Amino acid sequence: MGARQQQDWTLIPASARDIEQLRERCRRLVRRRAALSASVSALPVPGLDIVSDIRLFGLLIEDINREFGLTEAQIERLRPEFKLVAYQAAAGIGGMLIGKVVTRELVAHLLKRSGVKAAARQAGKLVPVAGQLMSAALGFLLFRQIGYQHVEACAAVAQELLVAGAH
Repeated sequence: MGARQQQDWTLIPASARDIEQLRERCRRLVRRRAALSASVSALPVPGLDIVSDIRLFGLLIEDINREFGLTEAQIERLRPEFKLVAYQAAAGIGGMLIGKVVTRELVAHLLKRSGVKAAARQAGKLVPVAGQLMSAALGFLLFRQIGYQHVEACAAVAQELLVAGAH
């Protein structure tokens, strides 16, 4: 069994302290992936940033869900009453990527909704070098913001499960 599969058997955080530690660890992961995304955005290869963002963000969401014990497989192993708590909490806070199989299409839709990269690319046509740097900076900020929102959503769901006694 691979390391990634083995980690699927971890349970939700067992204390508020665990949740806070996971939140900080996942926020660091978001920043690292956002920086990687920005570095790819700075390269003058058309379309590479979009393909890279979709891949990086999809993996990021899966990693964050796994860390908090909120992958689809992990939630399905919870007792029925705790599954309900997890899904209701996710729905209540807008955590549309919690407990879902993250598909390329779902990530692409989420990134398209933000529209920032498209605007940066348009500006890049006007001023090529400055546009690439602006695209990279905006890409970093967008990636980080969406990543942070997902971390906070997962932390909130984990907190609800903790309160409900699912640990």
